[in-house]
Amino acid sequence: MDKEYIYLDYAANTPVDKEVLDTFSEVTLKYFANPNSTHGLGIITSQKIEETTSNILNIFHKETDISKNSEIIYTSGSSESNNLAIKGVAKAYRENGKHIISTFLEHSSVSAPLTYLREQGYEIDIVNITNEGKVDIEHFKSLLRKDTILVSICYVDSEVGIVQPIDEISKILKEYPNCFLHVDCTQAIGKIKVNLENVDLISFAPHKFYGLNGFGALVKNKDIVLEPLIDGGASTSIYRSGTPVIGQICALEKALEITFEKFKERQNYARNLNSKIRNAILKYDDVKINTILDENPYILNISVNNIKATEFKNKLEEYGICVSIKSACTVTITPSRIVMAMTHDRKRALSSWRISLSHLTKEEDITRFLEIFNKCYIYFKGEK
Repeated sequence: MDKEYIYLDYAANTPVDKEVLDTFSEVTLKYFANPNSTHGLGIITSQKIEETTSNILNIFHKETDISKNSEIIYTSGSSESNNLAIKGVAKAYRENGKHIISTFLEHSSVSAPLTYLREQGYEIDIVNITNEGKVDIEHFKSLLRKDTILVSICYVDSEVGIVQPIDEISKILKEYPNCFLHVDCTQAIGKIKVNLENVDLISFAPHKFYGLNGFGALVKNKDIVLEPLIDGGASTSIYRSGTPVIGQICALEKALEITFEKFKERQNYARNLNSKIRNAILKYDDVKINTILDENPYILNISVNNIKATEFKNKLEEYGICVSIKSACTVTITPSRIVMAMTHDRKRALSSWRISLSHLTKEEDITRFLEIFNKCYIYFKGEK
């Protein structure tokens, strides 16, 4: 790679931590037998998975207050976890109702299965959000019904980085015993302090916190039944077939250990970088910051008036600056649904793009980014 890049897209993907990669390699070489096998080596591998899974659940209980009555379903990533949670609950509990509530803030791996379910006869309501990007609690209450079986709301959206009042929402749902709460925590784990005490289903993937790609998890209450997406084949769970990848499972444990151990240090560092960018770009008349609240220092979404996001992003990339427009899994030429819902301004939504930070981001990278941002701004605004 001859060209030098400054990577400011950590919300899309993070580089794997060497300790995590070493764990994967060591475990994979040592525990090579199929854990579903009944011979001695298979049993040893299966026992290692059970031990590691127990450790992961203990970490989650300590750091997020999840129920001790929880289990983990290992998947290929957050997209699969979201699909399994949503379709699995909808089909398993359709006799209780076919009403589901979600938001405009969701990743496509949530909105797409909801669209699929609508085509299958389910009723999907979208709750309003406030100008600050938060779920409108009063509107949410008004949407709830006796036949509501699922609420699916992300803890942190991937575009603007707004933190949702999940604890408040979960308490409201206590009055609806037939309704489950699914929370997509993909952008939350390791980035903000989360409270998952009353959450029924939790999706996440370690590649967002310096773990490995191609792997994810769905943590759920043991009492919840799901209709599987995949039929046939034994595994660590009756809800997801396929040979368990023990190296990935142990690597997940290591990634979580490091993430929570260094949580405060990394968050404070990101907050300082975030403040430096905010203070600098607010000096520009035609710049608007869409990430209104400072609860999540890792994501900063901005709009430059009357400059399409694709154009500004491409100009930044000419100088080696890597940012993104919306989520990496969405169509970039359409307006941001989230910014549109917050501001009701289509032009602003079309001009919005995302900077996402890390403890790996150097201060000199931010200094350089701001220099390049100024050049791009002058270029588009025609200033001399």
